[in-house]
Amino acid sequence: MDSLILEQITAEGRGRRRGGDGFSAPARQRQLGRPERELSPGVNRGARALGWFSVGLGIAQLTSPRLMSAFVLGAAGARRERTMRLLGARELLCGVGLLTTRRPAGWLWMRVLGDTMDLAMLGNSLRARRVDEARVMRSMFGVAGALALDAVASIKATRQHRATTVRRSTTAITVNRPPEEVYRFWRNLQNLPRFMAHLDAVQIRDERRSRWIARGPGRVRVEWEAEITEDRPNERLCWRSVEGSDLENAGAVSFRAAPGGRGTEVVLELEYVPPGGLFAGKLAKLLGEEPSQKAASDLRRFKQVVETGEVLHSDASIHRGMHAARPPSARELDPKGGRR
Repeated sequence: MDSLILEQITAEGRGRRRGGDGFSAPARQRQLGRPERELSPGVNRGARALGWFSVGLGIAQLTSPRLMSAFVLGAAGARRERTMRLLGARELLCGVGLLTTRRPAGWLWMRVLGDTMDLAMLGNSLRARRVDEARVMRSMFGVAGALALDAVASIKATRQHRATTVRRSTTAITVNRPPEEVYRFWRNLQNLPRFMAHLDAVQIRDERRSRWIARGPGRVRVEWEAEITEDRPNERLCWRSVEGSDLENAGAVSFRAAPGGRGTEVVLELEYVPPGGLFAGKLAKLLGEEPSQKAASDLRRFKQVVETGEVLHSDASIHRGMHAARPPSARELDPKGGRR
């Protein structure tokens, strides 16, 4: 069997790895950081209250469009009643969505969009005939108040959703060195930038604390403080960012003797909150900038550094884009040194 055994297992909320000493999801959450949690009761209560409000308003607009048109505009009509029914259907849909989902941010933002549309429609109605301008202005103030409430609730739900979106991944490789040597190299955290491409530096504060300096997508500089949470020499090392860090992340690396005396099996577990939320995390994955995607390459470089003392680069990794597979021969060059 080849000495290089590399497998990347991406586990979204579920921890699994081959072998008999893998971690279950609860154990992983205890080792690598806080578990994925539900939204706070206050956010849920606010979303449900807005959901019931949408349901009630939607039912009123659907069942009594003439009365609602007269209440809002001071006048009714067939066209206005049809518009009121459409608005009622929208409100009812948002209300049901808010009352049935565990992640209300999307439905709350739909309410914000609907309120904005309602304000625009009411403002446009001021130019129409047969409307009570005073009544329309009062309606606009009411919708503006609802818009403010919806915007605040949407922002809170979005922030908490982002803070509770935890990504996890596990990557493994076999290094042809004994566990003691492999652990010792990793335990010196200043060695990490030698094989982790996104890391610029790790500054040691003390035995347990360090400062990490990295490059994110678009080569944006990111810094955070990290602390070691578990250290079992030659077996396992765990760390995580301290509370309040801009980039919430945690990691654990395990070392165990590979079967047949083939060296050390290294298992790297990562847990992180995608900066910018779920959408930014998916965009980073599309661009190949997600930490779980980089972990496999980092471990390959780690193997090279530990076994040979340096990272070996192929021709394809040095040259960008299309390039010759070999240097041009003398026959392919003109007397001035250029290609014919």
